[in-house]
Amino acid sequence: MIAYNFNWDVIWRNWDAFLLALALGLGLAVVSLLIGTVLGLILAYARMSPWRVISWTAWCYVEIIRNTPLLLLIFFVYFGLPEIGIYALDKIESFILTLSAYAAAYMCEIFRSGLASMPRAYGEGAKAIGLRPWQRQRFVVIPVMFRITLPAISNNLISLFKDTSLAAAIAVPELTFTARQINANTFRVIECWVTASALYLVTAYLIAILLRRVEARYAVVR
Repeated sequence: MIAYNFNWDVIWRNWDAFLLALALGLGLAVVSLLIGTVLGLILAYARMSPWRVISWTAWCYVEIIRNTPLLLLIFFVYFGLPEIGIYALDKIESFILTLSAYAAAYMCEIFRSGLASMPRAYGEGAKAIGLRPWQRQRFVVIPVMFRITLPAISNNLISLFKDTSLAAAIAVPELTFTARQINANTFRVIECWVTASALYLVTAYLIAILLRRVEARYAVVR
């Protein structure tokens, strides 16, 4: 049996690189969630549209994206779009575009369920004080819907953060890519991957704790 000699000095010497990569991954997840939230809200209303063409188009988008592996979508956007003349995106922009489109499909279903579970009292109260339809959506329906769906949005953010590891496939210097590069340069396999795994775990757990407090603060009383 071959003994493995641990050398954690490699990790401490590259600690700044790990933290910068972690920050990039968090940034990618947050930006993608924000964009995906806007797109998902539009898609949710499209899914509920009385016009069949609009609702069917939104349904097709959601089903196609949700049933296609994210890694395949990343490759399609990064390697495929240049083949049809779209060269403006660099690797980070193409990944944000992909992850945002991916997030939008899931956010659509989250928001659609939130709109469907909206307590009737809120809508009736908004009508009673004379709010117009667009005012009811802006000031009552959408704010309450966001509060109802906060737990699902929180889970989606954590999932997107973990999904940023797939950006390593197109050489985006996030945490997985950085760990792989340090491993390749130092041959410290266990140290690099244990450190990356621990950073993912701790960060996801801290995000979960923070978001649970936000959820408790803004929970809707039914």
